[in-house]
Amino acid sequence: MTTLKARLQDDLTAAMKERDALRSATLRMALTEITKEEVSGKSARELSDDEVTKVLAREAKKRREAAEAFEQGGRAEQARKERDEGEVIAAYLPAQLGDAELRALVAEAVAETGAEGPKAMGAVMKAVGPKVAGRAEGGRVAAAVKRALTGG
Repeated sequence: MTTLKARLQDDLTAAMKERDALRSATLRMALTEITKEEVSGKSARELSDDEVTKVLAREAKKRREAAEAFEQGGRAEQARKERDEGEVIAAYLPAQLGDAELRALVAEAVAETGAEGPKAMGAVMKAVGPKVAGRAEGGRVAAAVKRALTGG
C-alpha cells in the first residue's frame, strides 16, 4: 500500500511531465511542508498518513484564508490562484462532512459524554475529535458542539 506522501510525490512527477505548472507548484509546496514537519522536533521521522492529512488540511485552510483576503483587497487574480491551489490540495483530503452528518456526530458525542451546558464543551470536543478527524474544520466542529450544548 502506498502512503499518501508517496502518492503526492508520484503525482508531482506526473504533473511535471505533463507540464502542469499549477499542480507541480502546489504539490511541491505541500511536500515541502510535509518535510518541514518531519524534521521539526528532536529527531527526524516519517509522518503517518493521518499526520500528512493534517498538514494538507492546514495548507488548504491557508489557501482559503488567503483567497478571502485577496478577494477583499480587490485582487481577484491572486484570489483565484489561491483557490485553484486549494482545490489541488483538497483532492488529497477526505471528503468533508455535511452539516447533518456533523450534527449527528456531535449529538452522539454529547450522548456518550453525558455533557450538559457550555462548560462541557472541552469534553465533547475531545470525544468528537477522532470521529471527525480531518473531515471538518475545527471552527465548524466547535460551532456545532456549542449549538448542541446551548440548545441554540
